[in-house]
Amino acid sequence: MAFGVAVSLPWSTSVTSILIVLWLVAVIPTLTPQLVWREIASPAGGLPILLWLVAAAGVLWANVPWHDRFAGLEGYDRLLTIPLLFAQFRRSDRGALVLYGYLGSAVCLLATSWAFALIPALSPFGKVHGVPVKDYVFQTDEFLICGFALLGIGAQTVADPLRRARWFTLALGALFLVNLAFVFTSRTGFLVAPFLAIALSWRIARAKGFIVACLVAAVLAPTLWYASPRVRDFALHSIVEIRAYLTTNAITSGGLHIEFLRRSVEIIQTAPLVGHGTGSIAEQFRGTAVGDSGAKGFVTVNPHNQIFAVAIQLGSLGAIVLIAMWISHLLLFAVSSPAAWVGTVVVIENVASSILNSHLFDFSQGWLYVFGVGVVGGMVLQQKARTTPAARTGAAV
Repeated sequence: MAFGVAVSLPWSTSVTSILIVLWLVAVIPTLTPQLVWREIASPAGGLPILLWLVAAAGVLWANVPWHDRFAGLEGYDRLLTIPLLFAQFRRSDRGALVLYGYLGSAVCLLATSWAFALIPALSPFGKVHGVPVKDYVFQTDEFLICGFALLGIGAQTVADPLRRARWFTLALGALFLVNLAFVFTSRTGFLVAPFLAIALSWRIARAKGFIVACLVAAVLAPTLWYASPRVRDFALHSIVEIRAYLTTNAITSGGLHIEFLRRSVEIIQTAPLVGHGTGSIAEQFRGTAVGDSGAKGFVTVNPHNQIFAVAIQLGSLGAIVLIAMWISHLLLFAVSSPAAWVGTVVVIENVASSILNSHLFDFSQGWLYVFGVGVVGGMVLQQKARTTPAARTGAAV
């Protein structure tokens, strides 16, 4: 069932929803309270539960209808499955199968994207250029994760006996990133890519790798600017949007991002400790829009920043728990292994993209993070258990 979730995630929201339910039905009877508690007692497994508990308590002080309170809690519900995934894949040897399933599905999506970009007549009516399913923001997130994960794995093992396979891994990773440069990317992709590039360079050669990455970026950035009309047009269009917002208060995508961030700060300042309660985002934005028009009068349920989305509802308390959760997941993957690198890429991508989005609350990005951290985290926990002195002594006996 976890394999099915991974395969369906790039393509279908409804199929993924069904398979997640089936996965829960299949996995819960196999887990004892002791197994689950072991994961909850750790920071990586316990902090997602703590964030959910704070959100559940936030239902009590929200000054909105109960329907809105519980609808707001739904964004946190998927975090409850992270300890279950830890418990399952700490014991299972099939975590890699789930990752291969997701990669294979993403490669099919990549091939379809290239086909639609090269032969526009194949594209479904109304779809964005080179984006066959879902939306370009999620496709960008997926291709960034796959591209940098493959580059990191291939670069670390390029000198081993399976050199041809490793060169294929590097080429496939590059193909994901080239698609973003020449087919379609999101505004978030421009922000996230440098963070992942820094992590990749550090993984390969530490400080020397970082210096080399800076030199490569200095050459690659202007080259990409002139070679890719997509990148150039997208960047210039974003500048035009922001200028229109600043000069005429026009409702544009880039302008609304800035407006949401500005008003989020104002809202948080009115309830800095515990926030306005779970599900209160729309009501708070509605209150700040009274008497205004254009972008300043726009009401949203998504401030397009994960920390602000939590802080509006749960204050600094919720924001601290959220940041601590991210840190605990990064520390979980602070070991040298291909699986740990995949987990690191998933976390960094989510943290960086959350500057401009509330991705933990979005269905596709939220489940991508939960299953990415959960499956890979279980694999890393299993690896750590096998390499502890006690485990090695038991194996020797």
